[in-house]
Amino acid sequence: MADRGKVVRGRSQALQVGERVFLRHPVGADRSEYLKLREASEAFLRPWEPTPPDAPDYGSERAFDNLLLTCDMPGSQRFVLCGLGAGEIMGQISLNQIFRGPFQSAIAGYWVGEAYARRGYMADGLRLTLRHAFERLGLHRVEANIIPVNEASKRLVRRVGFRYEGLALRYLRVNGAWQDHEHWAMTAEEWPTISAG
Repeated sequence: MADRGKVVRGRSQALQVGERVFLRHPVGADRSEYLKLREASEAFLRPWEPTPPDAPDYGSERAFDNLLLTCDMPGSQRFVLCGLGAGEIMGQISLNQIFRGPFQSAIAGYWVGEAYARRGYMADGLRLTLRHAFERLGLHRVEANIIPVNEASKRLVRRVGFRYEGLALRYLRVNGAWQDHEHWAMTAEEWPTISAG
């Protein structure tokens, strides 16, 4: 737990705060730190990254500009995952394709820098994202779509409380190929039990 009197970089802009991490929207001053983390983690992340034919590489200046433009919109909420100790950027989490009307749903996307992987930071951050989705945004459903061989990501969503719903064939273009994805989801009715656990 961070010192209560300590000033943590970016903490004053936090949208959700946990015991070890917090979420905030990215800002222009994050550019260098964010891109360095992406570059250091490029090989670690490449097998799992969506590759739209017309989109820039996720570690590019253009992609960071797009992150800033789309971080706080009706259809997308994008957060940097920061450590509560010093405010360092550890990764990024998004609520994409936010649909209102009768859906009230979003698709979660996330990545963590290799240096911070498998230490529980992303699980903490994903719980905060779900709290934001259900309690602040009033969404009814959040789903995550995962390549079947990505065991680490499946363990993550299971740990946070998502349930498996089925397999979508050739669902998303990842690392240059159309990949099957498992659908995992959580609804607002499930959230109170999961958040209390």
